[in-house]
Amino acid sequence: MNNSIDTGKRRFLTAAASVVGGAGAVAVAIPFVSSVAPSAKAEAAGAPVQIDISQLELGQLLTVEWRGKPVWVFRRTTEVLETLPTLDDELRDPQSEVAQQPEYCQNETRSIRDEIMVMVGICTHLGCSPTYRPEIAPADLGDDWKGGFFCPCHGSRFDMAGRVYQGVPAPTNLEVPPYHFQGDNIVIVGEHAQGAA
Repeated sequence: MNNSIDTGKRRFLTAAASVVGGAGAVAVAIPFVSSVAPSAKAEAAGAPVQIDISQLELGQLLTVEWRGKPVWVFRRTTEVLETLPTLDDELRDPQSEVAQQPEYCQNETRSIRDEIMVMVGICTHLGCSPTYRPEIAPADLGDDWKGGFFCPCHGSRFDMAGRVYQGVPAPTNLEVPPYHFQGDNIVIVGEHAQGAA
């Protein structure tokens, strides 16, 4: 019986076991890593949305879905734009100091182009969807109503720039998603323009 240790054979067996173990680890890791990556459906849900606004009339509201949320796009009239600065004293955050919009929309109209408004149609109180109420002084909203969005769940009110009124449950203005224009009539919701943030 030979009691000598064959170190060459031991190194070969150690190397072979390491290679087989490494290959096994890779084989196990590939399905795991693949399962963590988002599905095609999930990627599509988060993808930017392209909206043609060429047929959007004055005062008309268009609703599209982006990331499972309703996004409103509407064309404001000159009268609506003239009314916005007169409401500042009635609003909780008239200058949009709470970050609910990209920096390029932190202005009086909360938009890139004054006449086109883009915002997420979800109340910042409990996530209900406010209704579009463009009419002036309807009986159910009072003589001081200048048009805007009304959340029927708990009575929150927003002006035509999505700015929240004082004394309502909603704590902040409606969210403005990242967006930009591609030419004159296409709005891309879900991504900033190159160089903007």
